[in-house]
Amino acid sequence: MMLVPCYLAPSSIEGLGVYSTQPILKGDIVWAFDDRFDRLIPKEEIASAPEHLRIFFERYCYDMPNSPDCLALDADEGRFMNHADLPNLDFSSPDRGIALCDIPAGEELTCDYREFTVGEVVFLGPRHHVSKANGLAHH
Repeated sequence: MMLVPCYLAPSSIEGLGVYSTQPILKGDIVWAFDDRFDRLIPKEEIASAPEHLRIFFERYCYDMPNSPDCLALDADEGRFMNHADLPNLDFSSPDRGIALCDIPAGEELTCDYREFTVGEVVFLGPRHHVSKANGLAHH
């Protein structure tokens, strides 16, 4: 669960990204797993879900090293956080994300997926496309 007021906006990394509406100080806890909002979903349930849900889960779920039989799904903007090789958030602890530096309002919040991914990190192509013919967004 995001612990700072934030919003989604286009990202230069991929698709949408998460941005804070206020400055964040180095050491601030920016995200924390909260089972009232964030969900652990057993991998066996994901495997037996309809295809459109499996596609959704593949994109937005992530490993929780302390719950190896489950994947986690954030209920809020956190699920749109993008990877960076030099992130501004530290997720080396699976239950929280901490600012590695002072982050000004309006800067994209990023993490290193390798800190919590079991196995190889696989990047999926963009999910959101814009039609050139009519300017409508397709999902």
